[in-house]
Amino acid sequence: MAGHSKWANIKHRKARQDASRGKVWTKVIREITVAAKGGPDPDDNPRLRLALDKANAANMPKDNIKRAIEKGSGTGETGALEEIIFEGYGPGGVAILVETMTDNRNRTVSDVRHAFSKFGGNLGTDGSVSYLFNKIGIIHISKVTSEEELMDIVLESGADDLVDEGEYFEIISSSSNLSNVLESLKSNSIENINAELTLRAETSVAIDQEMSEKVLKIMDFMDELDDVQEVHTNAEFPDNFELKE
Repeated sequence: MAGHSKWANIKHRKARQDASRGKVWTKVIREITVAAKGGPDPDDNPRLRLALDKANAANMPKDNIKRAIEKGSGTGETGALEEIIFEGYGPGGVAILVETMTDNRNRTVSDVRHAFSKFGGNLGTDGSVSYLFNKIGIIHISKVTSEEELMDIVLESGADDLVDEGEYFEIISSSSNLSNVLESLKSNSIENINAELTLRAETSVAIDQEMSEKVLKIMDFMDELDDVQEVHTNAEFPDNFELKE
Protein backbone atom coordinates (compact mmCIF):
# COMPACT_ATOMS: atom_id res chain seq x y z
CA MET A 1 0.00 0.00 0.00
CA ALA A 2 2.37 2.63 -1.34
CA GLY A 3 2.93 5.77 0.64
CA HIS A 4 0.56 5.06 3.50
CA SER A 5 3.27 4.83 6.16
CA LYS A 6 4.53 8.29 5.26
CA TRP A 7 1.01 9.68 5.40
CA ALA A 8 0.48 7.98 8.76
CA ASN A 9 3.47 9.88 10.11
CA ILE A 10 2.05 13.13 8.79
CA LYS A 11 -1.31 12.38 10.40
CA HIS A 12 0.41 11.85 13.75
CA ARG A 13 2.04 15.25 13.42
CA LYS A 14 -1.29 16.82 12.60
CA ALA A 15 -2.84 15.16 15.64
CA ARG A 16 -0.21 16.79 17.85
CA GLN A 17 -0.90 20.15 16.22
CA ASP A 18 -4.62 19.74 16.78
CA ALA A 19 -4.01 19.09 20.46
CA SER A 20 -1.96 22.28 20.79
CA ARG A 21 -4.70 24.25 19.04
CA GLY A 22 -7.36 22.94 21.36
CA LYS A 23 -9.39 21.66 18.42
CA VAL A 24 -9.68 18.03 19.44
CA TRP A 25 -12.73 18.48 21.66
CA THR A 26 -14.55 20.55 19.05
CA LYS A 27 -14.01 17.92 16.37
CA VAL A 28 -14.95 15.03 18.61
CA ILE A 29 -18.11 16.76 19.86
CA ARG A 30 -19.21 17.29 16.25
CA GLU A 31 -18.46 13.67 15.44
CA ILE A 32 -20.48 12.45 18.44
CA THR A 33 -23.38 14.76 17.57
CA VAL A 34 -23.61 13.57 13.98
CA ALA A 35 -22.99 9.92 14.88
CA ALA A 36 -25.76 10.04 17.51
CA LYS A 37 -28.27 10.73 14.75
CA GLY A 38 -28.03 6.99 14.15
CA GLY A 39 -29.13 6.32 17.73
CA PRO A 40 -27.90 7.19 21.24
CA ASP A 41 -26.87 3.64 22.20
CA PRO A 42 -23.23 2.92 21.27
CA ASP A 43 -23.89 -0.83 21.44
CA ASP A 44 -26.21 -0.44 18.46
CA ASN A 45 -24.29 2.39 16.78
CA PRO A 46 -20.70 1.50 15.77
CA ARG A 47 -19.91 5.01 14.57
CA LEU A 48 -20.97 6.49 17.89
CA ARG A 49 -18.89 3.89 19.74
CA LEU A 50 -15.79 4.99 17.80
CA ALA A 51 -16.54 8.64 18.51
CA LEU A 52 -16.89 7.90 22.22
CA ASP A 53 -13.52 6.11 22.18
CA LYS A 54 -11.99 9.29 20.75
CA ALA A 55 -13.70 11.37 23.42
CA ASN A 56 -12.37 9.18 26.21
CA ALA A 57 -8.87 9.24 24.71
CA ALA A 58 -9.08 13.05 24.68
CA ASN A 59 -10.19 13.08 28.35
CA MET A 60 -13.44 14.82 27.48
CA PRO A 61 -15.79 15.45 30.45
CA LYS A 62 -18.80 13.16 30.63
CA ASP A 63 -21.20 16.12 30.65
CA ASN A 64 -19.85 17.30 27.28
CA ILE A 65 -20.27 13.81 25.86
CA LYS A 66 -23.81 13.50 27.21
CA ARG A 67 -24.87 16.85 25.74
CA ALA A 68 -23.44 15.95 22.34
CA ILE A 69 -25.29 12.60 22.29
CA GLU A 70 -28.55 14.25 23.35
CA LYS A 71 -28.17 16.96 20.74
CA GLY A 72 -27.51 14.49 17.95
CA SER A 73 -30.19 11.99 18.94
CA GLY A 74 -32.83 14.68 19.33
CA THR A 75 -33.32 14.22 23.07
CA GLY A 76 -31.54 17.46 23.91
CA GLU A 77 -31.19 20.88 22.31
CA THR A 78 -31.53 20.56 18.57
CA GLY A 79 -28.75 21.34 16.14
CA ALA A 80 -28.41 21.60 12.39
CA LEU A 81 -24.99 20.05 11.86
CA GLU A 82 -24.57 18.46 8.44
CA GLU A 83 -21.73 16.59 6.82
CA ILE A 84 -20.31 17.95 3.58
CA ILE A 85 -17.43 16.44 1.61
CA PHE A 86 -15.48 18.73 -0.71
CA GLU A 87 -13.41 17.40 -3.58
CA GLY A 88 -10.64 19.16 -5.40
CA TYR A 89 -7.08 19.29 -6.65
CA GLY A 90 -4.04 20.59 -4.85
CA PRO A 91 -0.61 21.62 -6.12
CA GLY A 92 0.72 19.21 -8.73
CA GLY A 93 -2.80 17.99 -9.47
CA VAL A 94 -3.00 15.68 -6.44
CA ALA A 95 -6.47 14.79 -5.23
CA ILE A 96 -7.67 16.34 -1.98
CA LEU A 97 -10.82 15.30 -0.14
CA VAL A 98 -12.07 17.47 2.73
CA GLU A 99 -14.57 16.15 5.29
CA THR A 100 -16.50 18.86 7.12
CA MET A 101 -19.30 19.19 9.67
CA THR A 102 -21.05 22.53 9.69
CA ASP A 103 -24.09 24.48 10.78
CA ASN A 104 -23.52 27.05 8.03
CA ARG A 105 -23.04 25.58 4.56
CA ASN A 106 -22.36 28.92 2.86
CA ARG A 107 -19.56 29.78 5.30
CA THR A 108 -17.91 26.40 4.88
CA VAL A 109 -18.11 26.43 1.09
CA SER A 110 -16.54 29.89 1.03
CA ASP A 111 -13.75 28.91 3.44
CA VAL A 112 -12.84 25.69 1.61
CA ARG A 113 -12.95 27.34 -1.83
CA HIS A 114 -10.66 30.10 -0.54
CA ALA A 115 -8.22 27.53 0.83
CA PHE A 116 -7.97 25.73 -2.50
CA SER A 117 -7.43 28.93 -4.50
CA LYS A 118 -4.99 30.45 -1.97
CA PHE A 119 -2.52 27.60 -2.46
CA GLY A 120 -2.84 26.97 -6.18
CA GLY A 121 -5.54 24.32 -6.02
CA ASN A 122 -9.03 24.05 -7.42
CA LEU A 123 -12.34 23.08 -5.84
CA GLY A 124 -13.82 20.32 -7.97
CA THR A 125 -17.33 19.04 -8.59
CA ASP A 126 -19.01 16.17 -6.77
CA GLY A 127 -17.42 12.90 -7.84
CA SER A 128 -14.31 14.50 -9.33
CA VAL A 129 -11.89 12.73 -6.96
CA SER A 130 -14.02 10.78 -4.46
CA TYR A 131 -13.90 7.70 -6.70
CA LEU A 132 -10.18 7.46 -5.90
CA PHE A 133 -10.85 6.90 -2.18
CA ASN A 134 -12.32 4.03 -0.19
CA LYS A 135 -13.75 4.20 3.32
CA ILE A 136 -11.89 1.68 5.45
CA GLY A 137 -11.39 0.79 9.08
CA ILE A 138 -7.97 1.35 10.62
CA ILE A 139 -6.85 -0.04 13.97
CA HIS A 140 -3.51 0.81 15.55
CA ILE A 141 -2.19 -1.50 18.26
CA SER A 142 0.93 -1.10 20.37
CA LYS A 143 3.59 -3.76 20.07
CA VAL A 144 2.93 -5.31 23.46
CA THR A 145 0.98 -7.91 21.44
CA SER A 146 2.79 -10.35 19.15
CA GLU A 147 2.31 -10.27 15.40
CA GLU A 148 1.45 -13.98 15.40
CA GLU A 149 -1.40 -13.47 17.87
CA LEU A 150 -2.75 -10.53 15.92
CA MET A 151 -2.56 -12.41 12.63
CA ASP A 152 -4.75 -15.18 14.05
CA ILE A 153 -7.33 -12.58 15.08
CA VAL A 154 -7.12 -10.84 11.70
CA LEU A 155 -7.81 -14.10 9.88
CA GLU A 156 -10.65 -15.13 12.20
CA SER A 157 -12.38 -11.73 12.14
CA GLY A 158 -12.19 -11.26 8.38
CA ALA A 159 -9.93 -8.20 8.46
CA ASP A 160 -8.12 -7.38 5.23
CA ASP A 161 -4.50 -6.91 6.30
CA LEU A 162 -1.99 -6.61 9.14
CA VAL A 163 0.93 -4.21 8.64
CA ASP A 164 4.02 -3.69 10.78
CA GLU A 165 4.43 0.09 10.97
CA GLY A 166 7.56 0.02 13.10
CA GLU A 167 6.22 1.64 16.27
CA TYR A 168 2.86 -0.15 16.11
CA PHE A 169 0.80 -2.69 14.18
CA GLU A 170 -1.94 -1.56 11.84
CA ILE A 171 -4.99 -3.68 11.05
CA ILE A 172 -6.97 -2.74 7.97
CA SER A 173 -10.58 -3.78 7.48
CA SER A 174 -13.63 -2.86 5.47
CA SER A 175 -15.70 -0.13 7.09
CA SER A 176 -18.61 -2.53 7.58
CA ASN A 177 -16.42 -5.11 9.36
CA LEU A 178 -14.57 -2.75 11.71
CA SER A 179 -16.91 -3.38 14.65
CA ASN A 180 -16.49 -7.13 14.28
CA VAL A 181 -12.69 -6.83 14.26
CA LEU A 182 -12.77 -4.62 17.36
CA GLU A 183 -14.98 -7.10 19.19
CA SER A 184 -12.57 -9.91 18.29
CA LEU A 185 -9.63 -7.93 19.65
CA LYS A 186 -11.43 -7.10 22.89
CA SER A 187 -12.59 -10.69 23.38
CA ASN A 188 -8.92 -11.72 23.12
CA SER A 189 -7.98 -9.13 25.78
CA ILE A 190 -6.05 -6.97 23.30
CA GLU A 191 -5.66 -3.46 24.72
CA ASN A 192 -4.03 -0.18 23.69
CA ILE A 193 -6.28 0.03 20.61
CA ASN A 194 -6.85 3.15 18.53
CA ALA A 195 -9.52 2.70 15.83
CA GLU A 196 -11.11 4.95 13.25
CA LEU A 197 -13.03 5.00 10.01
CA THR A 198 -11.08 6.91 7.39
CA LEU A 199 -10.70 7.46 3.66
CA ARG A 200 -7.66 6.11 1.84
CA ALA A 201 -6.73 6.41 -1.81
CA GLU A 202 -6.54 3.20 -3.83
CA THR A 203 -3.62 4.56 -5.86
CA SER A 204 -1.18 7.33 -5.03
CA VAL A 205 0.70 10.01 -6.94
CA ALA A 206 4.42 10.34 -6.16
CA ILE A 207 5.55 13.92 -5.53
CA ASP A 208 8.95 15.45 -4.75
CA GLN A 209 10.16 17.36 -1.70
CA GLU A 210 9.15 20.79 -3.00
CA MET A 211 5.69 19.67 -4.03
CA SER A 212 5.25 17.80 -0.73
CA GLU A 213 5.75 21.04 1.18
CA LYS A 214 3.15 22.77 -0.98
CA VAL A 215 0.62 19.98 -0.55
CA LEU A 216 1.11 19.92 3.22
CA LYS A 217 0.73 23.69 3.34
CA ILE A 218 -2.73 23.58 1.79
CA MET A 219 -3.74 20.59 3.93
CA ASP A 220 -2.56 22.24 7.14
CA PHE A 221 -4.45 25.40 6.20
CA MET A 222 -7.58 23.34 5.55
CA ASP A 223 -7.15 21.60 8.89
CA GLU A 224 -7.13 24.98 10.66
CA LEU A 225 -10.65 25.76 9.41
CA ASP A 226 -13.21 25.41 12.18
CA ASP A 227 -15.60 23.23 10.17
CA VAL A 228 -13.01 20.79 8.83
CA GLN A 229 -12.86 17.35 10.43
CA GLU A 230 -10.36 15.50 8.21
CA VAL A 231 -8.30 16.16 5.09
CA HIS A 232 -7.19 13.35 2.77
CA THR A 233 -4.92 13.18 -0.26
CA ASN A 234 -3.62 10.62 -2.73
CA ALA A 235 -0.17 12.23 -2.66
CA GLU A 236 2.74 9.90 -1.97
CA PHE A 237 5.46 11.77 -0.10
CA PRO A 238 9.17 11.00 -0.60
CA ASP A 239 10.85 8.49 1.72
CA ASN A 240 13.32 11.13 2.87
CA PHE A 241 10.69 13.84 3.37
CA GLU A 242 11.23 15.59 6.68
CA LEU A 243 8.32 17.25 8.42
CA LYS A 244 8.91 20.71 9.76
CA GLU A 245 7.54 21.18 13.24
